[in-house]
Amino acid sequence: MATLRLGDIAPDFTQESTQGTINFHQWADKSWVVLFSHPKDFTPVCTTELGYTAKLKSEFDKRGVKAIAISVDPLDSHHKWIGDIEETQHTKMNFPILADADKKVSNLYDMIHPNANDTLTVRSVFIIDPNKKIRTTFTYPASTGRNFDEILRVIDSLQLTDRYSVATPVNWKDGDDVVIVPSIQDPEVIKQKFPKGYKAVKPYLRITPQPNR
Repeated sequence: MATLRLGDIAPDFTQESTQGTINFHQWADKSWVVLFSHPKDFTPVCTTELGYTAKLKSEFDKRGVKAIAISVDPLDSHHKWIGDIEETQHTKMNFPILADADKKVSNLYDMIHPNANDTLTVRSVFIIDPNKKIRTTFTYPASTGRNFDEILRVIDSLQLTDRYSVATPVNWKDGDDVVIVPSIQDPEVIKQKFPKGYKAVKPYLRITPQPNR
């Protein structure tokens, strides 16, 4: 299939998981979703990633986000792996891991890159909005653990910029100043939308405090 692009509808699927059968669109409901793949079970980097994601549950919850992982190993392997994750990462698993032994979902989302490995998934991340649209993708090699603080930062940016007429500049973090989108030029509209004011560094570069802070 063609590579999934930003703005595409995330493909629906039905697959078994550690929390029962997942009908993806139904399971996602009106939440944001972080779908992320793992090369295989019982691998060191994946073990740390899954444990850290479990620890982020409160952060995901307050953003209206559900996490769901995927590995190409079968369900019984996943359940055994969860024991290791909980023991070594000192946390309780609280989100599903899809059992994608038939690689149905991995192929649907183009997670297997033959030039890297023709049987295992790369470390793919899909951030999907409540309308089931793919908003962000990351692809990491199997050897490099993901930065989940960055995933949270991107979700913060997406949710902020969906609500307000702003974009987030380099290295932005929640609470930092933002930029007014160039499409807004009417001074009265700017005054109405940004009552805190702004600094025009250039006509196209206008800095304003984060609107919801």
